[in-house]
Amino acid sequence: MTASTPLNFRKIAALIAATGTLFWLYTFHYIANVPPGDGSGFQWLAVFPLGMVFGAFFLPAWLLVGIGRLPRFTTAVGLCGLIAFAIIWAQLLNEFPKS
Repeated sequence: MTASTPLNFRKIAALIAATGTLFWLYTFHYIANVPPGDGSGFQWLAVFPLGMVFGAFFLPAWLLVGIGRLPRFTTAVGLCGLIAFAIIWAQLLNEFPKS
């Protein structure tokens, strides 16, 4: 019987941070293609809460992955960031004008 290899939490944290970063970048594309509602451009205000989630969860995760410290904590921070993105994005989708 062979010993199972331990989970590499640093790679998992990097994957989660990359997922969050790619989703954050995708939101810019999605907001740019939202059908114009009243033409005021207020849909761009959605960038601020999404940017705060990115800055609060994923920038520290990238920093911790880069220096190789606290990989389990970094994984947990990244997962919390993904959950925060999901909650905020669900609310924003209800606010955007429909085509």
